[in-house]
Amino acid sequence: MKARIVIPVAGENGLDSRLAEHFGRAPYFAVVDLDEKGEVSRVEIVPNTGEHFGGAWHMHDNILSLKPDAVIVYGMGPRGLASFQNAGVAVLRANANTVREVVAAYRRNELQELTEGCLQARHRY
Repeated sequence: MKARIVIPVAGENGLDSRLAEHFGRAPYFAVVDLDEKGEVSRVEIVPNTGEHFGGAWHMHDNILSLKPDAVIVYGMGPRGLASFQNAGVAVLRANANTVREVVAAYRRNELQELTEGCLQARHRY
């Protein structure tokens, strides 16, 4: 189950980082690599350099440059969702509060695909 997963987070606490409520306004992203056995082999916290943080790019473009297999979020807007779907990246709805918990749910195949983008500023339901 080798995979690269990207998750928007509110802090720099590795696997214990709490998920950010809003994808594009998350201050950081956790980049989690799973090895062939599905075990976490690497966790890197990268800053959000998207347009909401003074950058010139939409955050989904920056995330695509990391070559993820999946993005795990509470929700996201329709433009970001379409960008990931068009690139063949799975967008999955988070069902927990920390990176460790959502990665465990991913490994157990418990996460549902996000099928609609939301238009409000907060994406968690």
